[in-house]
Amino acid sequence: HGEAAAERPRLLDVAVPGSTFGIGSLPHLSAGQAARFAFGASDIPTAPSLPRRSPAELAVAQALVGVAGVSLGQYGAVAIDCEQLDPTAVVVTELAGPQFVGLRAFLEEGRRRQHTGPVKWQFLGPISVGNALVRAGADPEIAYAVALGAVRSHLRALEAAIAVALPASPQLVLLDEPLAGGMMTSDFPLAPDHAIDLLSGAMAVLETSATVGLHSCADVDLATLLAAGPHVMSIPIRRDVVSIAGYLDRFLAAGGWIAWGAVATGGPIGSGQPRAWQRLSEVFCGLVRAGCDRERLVGQCFITPECGLGSLSLIHI
Repeated sequence: HGEAAAERPRLLDVAVPGSTFGIGSLPHLSAGQAARFAFGASDIPTAPSLPRRSPAELAVAQALVGVAGVSLGQYGAVAIDCEQLDPTAVVVTELAGPQFVGLRAFLEEGRRRQHTGPVKWQFLGPISVGNALVRAGADPEIAYAVALGAVRSHLRALEAAIAVALPASPQLVLLDEPLAGGMMTSDFPLAPDHAIDLLSGAMAVLETSATVGLHSCADVDLATLLAAGPHVMSIPIRRDVVSIAGYLDRFLAAGGWIAWGAVATGGPIGSGQPRAWQRLSEVFCGLVRAGCDRERLVGQCFITPECGLGSLSLIHI
């Protein structure tokens, strides 16, 4: 597997600027339909999770499968026995279980199509997994250690399974951190330096086999996330990113790419709202005025939805 990974091209070496990919969750009830949609909807097919088909595919349930002290119910319920959490325990990644139906359908569709291009997938990051355990009553020191071990184990297993099914496909992997908002507040259960170490430690497990990045729909401190060393940073389009133009320019200068969440997913879009390309253009112009290199900004970007689509309605036309 290691030799095959070394022979695959790195995704950022073959990526086309402005390519599109999805964020992860889809609203489909049929795994087969979701897989076909994933391969037809964007330039880089994105392995979906299907939380409306089954709550077992919710991100927390996927991240905690096989963790000592965690029981997963038939309908996605998660029960945590904090006394049994053990950072040294082996984590068993059961890809044949109900948590990964969407992924299995995606890989089967990829094999059927004999797909050899890049693919993208996403997994819950260690900060959000640890926060979920803390909210369940776990001691923070144990919670984040368990979270890091679980995420690293699952990332290795998923990357290997995808490499077996689609051996020629470069992989883009984004760690999703929806619970990382408020990271700089005094009551956040994790110090910023520890948060950076967690993210770096999780991404490092795929450093030689995939292109790894971070995504968050939350209002997070982007400078902290960038300090963790992602290859790709996935962020919703917001005007306030102009205030960190210096950080983004240094990230791009070091070879990083930004996936801009330009397509709104948060609710109805009124007729008076600016189009996605207008919002993106306004932010790009602001960043260039603030000192970002225009060529790198345009040449090292992906375009995506703001967040996943799992909570939306599926309309058959």
